[in-house]
Amino acid sequence: MSPRFLDRFTRGHTEREPTAAQTPEPTVVQIDATSLSRVFSAPMWLRDLGLLAWFLVGVAVLLVGLVWLLGLTSTIVVPVTLGAILATVAGPLVTVLQRRRVPRAAGAALVLLLLLAIAVVIALMVFGGIYEQSSEIKAAASQAVDKIEGWFNDAGAGGTSSTTADVKTSTAETGKALIQGVTNGIKELTSFVFFLTFTVFSTFFLLKDGPAVRRFVDRNLGVPSDVASIITGNVIRSLRRYFLGVTYVAAFNAIVVGVGAYLLDVPLAGTIAVVVFVTAYVPFIGAFVSGAFAVLLALASQGTSTALIMLVIVILANGLLQNIVQPIAFGATLDLNPLVVLIVTIGFGALFGMIGMVLAAPLTSAGLHISRELARVKALDAARAHPPPETDPAAAL
Repeated sequence: MSPRFLDRFTRGHTEREPTAAQTPEPTVVQIDATSLSRVFSAPMWLRDLGLLAWFLVGVAVLLVGLVWLLGLTSTIVVPVTLGAILATVAGPLVTVLQRRRVPRAAGAALVLLLLLAIAVVIALMVFGGIYEQSSEIKAAASQAVDKIEGWFNDAGAGGTSSTTADVKTSTAETGKALIQGVTNGIKELTSFVFFLTFTVFSTFFLLKDGPAVRRFVDRNLGVPSDVASIITGNVIRSLRRYFLGVTYVAAFNAIVVGVGAYLLDVPLAGTIAVVVFVTAYVPFIGAFVSGAFAVLLALASQGTSTALIMLVIVILANGLLQNIVQPIAFGATLDLNPLVVLIVTIGFGALFGMIGMVLAAPLTSAGLHISRELARVKALDAARAHPPPETDPAAAL
């Protein structure tokens, strides 16, 4: 063999078996940890949905806690809240008296006495009228029993005499139950006196110290003073505008029902109108109370046919006709759609009872106005911080 052949063989063997120094290094791929975490994470929409769900759970827990706390402290919270509402609505009268150099404490006392006098006059009109018509109401109840007997006879039911006796016996038992209820009511007179007294004191002190209370609230809201002033100002303004709108609707309903009762020759037409006007300040429940009062008086004095006509008038006043007046009243005062008023009133009433029903619409209106004003102020601040560039007149030419 030639040496060249051996050299070529040796060289080829060494090329096929490289040494450790000639071994190539392995390839290393670097992966970003943040990119890897995004691969195994939930989609952004799912994370937002979960966060929203937890927020809703927190809101629900907060509402349940508030309802529970208000239930425990209702003896104090309800009178103070009622006093705050009365003071907010009647506060401008105290301010007017103060401008006429009447001390604020004296003006608050005068306004409170005026409110009490109005309440007493309304109570005397209602209960006095009912007392005057008590004999007619009893006679109408007896006639109603006879009419029920006639309806049973027309329907072919037997034992009408026994049915009449059962009805009269039930009426007597109902009277006993009413007497027992009055007795229990007398036992609870202490709580009612406490409620009335606490409401009167709360109203007086809030009327007298209204501006100081507002300044205290503004300082302790935890927001800048300008923002706090916007919040409290809109809440007060919405409460006053809400009751102004309710006054318009109440006056319209009282006129319709009162005129209807007068034309039907129902006694106490003026008292019926006053009851309709006053109970209109209690959403939904007041309409049922005033309507039942008017229909019962019509039944007691004029009979079934007049009572049915009175029922139709009440339904029209609180339904179709009110739906014409209410958008105008609440649209002008609260800037709210009547459907929104209905939804929030029922919702707040289910959660917080009667106080929630009264405060639902004004607080909703206040929230909308507060958000609008804050957005407008924020836009003005942004415009001042970044004014538009000034154009050169010469360059424009």
